[in-house]
Amino acid sequence: MENNLKDQDVLLVKEKDKEPYPVKKDKTKEGENPDFLKIDKNGGVLENFFENFMRQTKNPTQFEFYRVPMEQVEKFIDAFKNPEKKGNRDFIDIYRIEPNDYLKKGQQAQQSSAIDPAKVLWALFEKFGITRETLEKTKEIDKLLDYKKTGLMPVTLKLDDETPALRTDGRFSLRKREDGNFAPAVHLIRHKADLDNPYFGVKFTEEDKKNLLTTGNLGRIVDAEFTKGEKTPVFISLDKQTNELCAFRKEWVKVPDTYKGVQLNDDQKQRLSEGKAVHFDNLISVKNTPFAADVQFNADKKYFAMSYDNEKQNRQQSQTSQDVPKTFRKRELTEDQQSSLRESKTVYIDGLVDKKNKPYCGYITLNKETNKTDFMFPADYKKALAAGTVIPDDRHKTQVEVNNNGKTNEATKNAKEPLQPGQTQPTEKQAEKQQQEEKAEKKKGRKVS
Repeated sequence: MENNLKDQDVLLVKEKDKEPYPVKKDKTKEGENPDFLKIDKNGGVLENFFENFMRQTKNPTQFEFYRVPMEQVEKFIDAFKNPEKKGNRDFIDIYRIEPNDYLKKGQQAQQSSAIDPAKVLWALFEKFGITRETLEKTKEIDKLLDYKKTGLMPVTLKLDDETPALRTDGRFSLRKREDGNFAPAVHLIRHKADLDNPYFGVKFTEEDKKNLLTTGNLGRIVDAEFTKGEKTPVFISLDKQTNELCAFRKEWVKVPDTYKGVQLNDDQKQRLSEGKAVHFDNLISVKNTPFAADVQFNADKKYFAMSYDNEKQNRQQSQTSQDVPKTFRKRELTEDQQSSLRESKTVYIDGLVDKKNKPYCGYITLNKETNKTDFMFPADYKKALAAGTVIPDDRHKTQVEVNNNGKTNEATKNAKEPLQPGQTQPTEKQAEKQQQEEKAEKKKGRKVS
């Protein structure tokens, strides 16, 4: 056996009246070593194997299973051939495993999500340029399966073959259909919250508008008319990331008896159930230290959250969203590059130098959640572009094509000097120099292309 397999275990199965034999992962040709089902220490292979085995086998009780270290397989099979030999039965029982133990683990893992992944119509996400693989890699799938919204993600809306695709940002959630399956709902970024028009029959007062724009919550229970003639008491909050109004039915909300170490009294519970904010001076943090905050139900987050009068915080966030780095790894960014980053586009950047003083290039994107600049190499950018998880930057297309690929446009076809980063046409000085060179060429009787 190969040395590099000695850290792994092998699954052996014993059928009634037969010797144990290894479960094969793949079929092998005659004369080749079988590819056994090898088990990593932290893998979930057995859970999947037993689920499939129990589903496909007519009489699973006639089988016994053993998980044996690779280096002990031959000794284990010899022990089965001589079960009466002293110590062999004990040796065999050490490695016996029960399928039900792993089936329980698999069922518990499946039940950990509020929504069954098998009932989600994942293919519908592709209409918005998103794949299930992207959701899994970014961990956003966990939020979806827990009835929550994802963070902001790039959204691509393709109307038809003739109309250019619309690229923007938005959040996703899942909505249950009448057939019991779940389809994606997309929540696109709005320029501002629409508070002047009624929301399902609810008209906002000036105080309501102030509450929504400062705390993010309406501060009272209102009757929304989702179905004509039917009033539904709801909490209303504002999704600060998309400026979308969100409602949550009052009947679905249960006020807790305690919140962050504080026992709630009847008055506090009543106020919270009415959508009002309650101030606490002695909440306990995860570091076991007391702190003060307002608590209020948030319809967007779907739980009781700490709420602050964050008008000042909103201004800071708005200002932060406009602030993009002027340099990246000591490389100065042009105004065009900064504008593209501000628009959530992925920007090409070159002239970077690594620790070994070797030049390299790549692509950068401003992460709105962390307000940091993320970097990816060209190969990673190509994959992300194919997956639709980045928004390409067209501002620098001319500059990249001219400098790197030798292409030209009308403004650059006679340019003798490479364009600078972010530059899409010659400067006045370059244009003047270009004209002087053309005149010189004409005097010499040479044709200028």
